[in-house]
Amino acid sequence: MVSAFSIRFVHLGITIEHLAKAFYIGTFPIAYYGVIILIGVIAGSKVAFWEAKKTGQEEEMYFDFAFFAVLFSIIGARIYYVVFDWELYKENIWQIFNFRAGGLAIYGGIIGAILTLLVFAKKRKVSAWLMMDTGVLGLITGQIIGRWGNFVNREAFGGYTDGIFAMQLKRSEVYPWYITEEIANHVLLIDGVEYIQVHPTFLYESLWNLGVLIFLLVFRRKKKFTGEVFLWYLIGYGVGRFWIEGLRTDQLLIGNLPVSQMLSAFLVIGALGYLIWRRLELNGKKNKY
Repeated sequence: MVSAFSIRFVHLGITIEHLAKAFYIGTFPIAYYGVIILIGVIAGSKVAFWEAKKTGQEEEMYFDFAFFAVLFSIIGARIYYVVFDWELYKENIWQIFNFRAGGLAIYGGIIGAILTLLVFAKKRKVSAWLMMDTGVLGLITGQIIGRWGNFVNREAFGGYTDGIFAMQLKRSEVYPWYITEEIANHVLLIDGVEYIQVHPTFLYESLWNLGVLIFLLVFRRKKKFTGEVFLWYLIGYGVGRFWIEGLRTDQLLIGNLPVSQMLSAFLVIGALGYLIWRRLELNGKKNKY
């Protein structure tokens, strides 16, 4: 007989008996979600600093930028999430500031970071495209790690599945509004405890982003123009996010339209179009000579 557990990947034979969402210093709770996000920020910054040094840029400039980028990324991520999930916050405005409960939208963070970069590059009179090529390696690194915060929080999962990566979670540890009718119809009773079985979309995205990072690290040596690495990031991340977002049960919506899927499609099409145009332009100039 199977005993109760926190999380299980049933077909992979991986069981986590107990996984808390926080640890305590005295009586003060520290959410693992926040700790994981912090680790992602530090690791991502280190990768960006390493790339800046490797490409002969002023490393200290990226130290200065990192402070503002992290600050406004978090603000952007929270604003994006709250705006498109306003129903959760309109009755209790103070919950907007409860970061320990989760609720950071990656696209909001990306938008915040890019806007910060554009202002920073203009003030420092440096190439924004070059900074984006450099910083994006750190950004995707942070995303790879940060998604595991969703795992600890038991959020950002997909619908019911019995595929090889199927993940079982205690129903009592999941926000009820993330449980669809399909998930509810497949609830399991194990040792007297109810479990849901779902797609671990956090894992899909983390692994997809790892693949994108490997591609960018290899490709950056072969780029034809400044900014091309960043464009390939938008394409690679956007394609994966479009697919994964379609599996999730917590999509942020405008009416019945999933915001992040629409934004992913827009970014992929826009980045691919600009990439093709720039490549054709470079080939045209080359042929003239």
